[in-house]
Amino acid sequence: MLVADFDYHLPPELIAQMPAARRDESRMLVLERNTGTIRDMMFRDILTLLGGNDLLVLNDTRVIRARIYGTDPQGRKVELLLLRELEPGLWEALSRPSRRAKVGTKLSYGSDSAEILEWGEEGVRKVRFSTPDVIGLLERRGEVPLPPYIRQKQDDDTRYQTVYARQNGAVAAPTAGLHFTEELLSQLRAQGIDTAYVTLHAGLGTFRPVKAETVEEHRMYREEFELPTETAERVNAARHAGRRIVAVGTTVTRTLEAQAVEEASGSWQVRPGRGLTDLFIRPGFQFRIVDALLTNFHLPRSTLLMLVSALAGRESILKAYEHAVAERYRFFSFGDAMFIS
Repeated sequence: MLVADFDYHLPPELIAQMPAARRDESRMLVLERNTGTIRDMMFRDILTLLGGNDLLVLNDTRVIRARIYGTDPQGRKVELLLLRELEPGLWEALSRPSRRAKVGTKLSYGSDSAEILEWGEEGVRKVRFSTPDVIGLLERRGEVPLPPYIRQKQDDDTRYQTVYARQNGAVAAPTAGLHFTEELLSQLRAQGIDTAYVTLHAGLGTFRPVKAETVEEHRMYREEFELPTETAERVNAARHAGRRIVAVGTTVTRTLEAQAVEEASGSWQVRPGRGLTDLFIRPGFQFRIVDALLTNFHLPRSTLLMLVSALAGRESILKAYEHAVAERYRFFSFGDAMFIS
């Protein structure tokens, strides 16, 4: 399968540079998988699309201020983008410019420092900081790593966090969740719609572009996840009762599907746990847990576009994207939503 099969034309002006004035004032394209029917709605209309039989699963990851600038022994600026904590004080990171982050280089951050220990695949470095409290260092000196297609300066970093973010570790926001307000979540619960949480810290696997010519050649970078016991129990109870599992975002989808296990009866459930996943969901993948997906519009040729194509079919997705372009939907992280049912 060619990566070029997941390309589409997107006018640059449709790439959202700022979030909507209110989180729930985004538009929402609704795609019915079985019929291919497309409807145009507002995000707050999600109240009419969900019912008491639905379990809404959300990702409670929190974006850290993962971009940090230090100086090398010659006083030159070096940027690190921290990807994942391996142990207190030891992180995987990308560097720019890479020639200033050779093995053995020490970078200064005021009273703190870091040393480049080794280079790995795809330009990933292992970096040892002088302090084990790297999150504290990032809060003092780091920046939220907005995607490169967002070029407009943001005055409010909280708009790149979900209102339910609580687990530090992501370098990219689970953007499907950005549309929810506390008020909307309260209204959903008042309608009897159950919610549960998983954690997947979106990192290199989520945002790195696909450089291979064929889909099968691409390899996902491992990302850290946790599926709590309580969430697993609620997902499994919902499935046993025939209720619909609605994933809020591709990160939730990957977490649930990565933890799917088949029982002796032939039914599928999820097992609790935490670890790393490099699950690559693409057309041909058989979904075992997720029934419906709330997501944003994704970049051409991206693994995320391949994931939604696996759920709804490539032709249906590309048709929906063509409709979204024609109707002037806003795309990517700060853009509008899409509900695949």
